[in-house]
Amino acid sequence: MSVHLGHAITAAGFWLGTLLPVAYLPVFLAGIDSVATLSILVGLLTIHALALIVGHEYPASRTR
Repeated sequence: MSVHLGHAITAAGFWLGTLLPVAYLPVFLAGIDSVATLSILVGLLTIHALALIVGHEYPASRTR
């Protein structure tokens, strides 16, 4: 059971790390003109970094 959970978490981290940069676009288009917007950007960058670390060992990320 824990192997499947670990694989699911790794897969989620990989795909979140792959797709999360799409969320940067609205933040950049809105402009970073307030502390709230800057906080959102920093939060997105933090989540992205964590997702890349967690998803690093996902088998689909390896070249064959």
